[in-house]
Amino acid sequence: MDSISVNQFREKLKSFVEQVISKHMPIKVTRRNGKDFVVISAEDWEREQETLFVLQNSSLMKQIAESARTHSGRSGYTPTDEETNEILGV
Repeated sequence: MDSISVNQFREKLKSFVEQVISKHMPIKVTRRNGKDFVVISAEDWEREQETLFVLQNSSLMKQIAESARTHSGRSGYTPTDEETNEILGV
């Protein structure tokens, strides 16, 4: 994560915001006499929140682990050709 001073951030606000949105890379803004803060796009923030939700949900994590186990052992559910075509929009 890039780190810049609050003065640099203020001077080039639009440029830094565009960079955060287009590159999906947050920027840490440092302050001399205060706490630092991070600028992140709304899209990236929402994705991070979803990830945290999944990681904190033990039931969902168990389902994911079971799915990974059955997938690696090729013992999971295999959709029919019709179901696959529906999923793929064919």
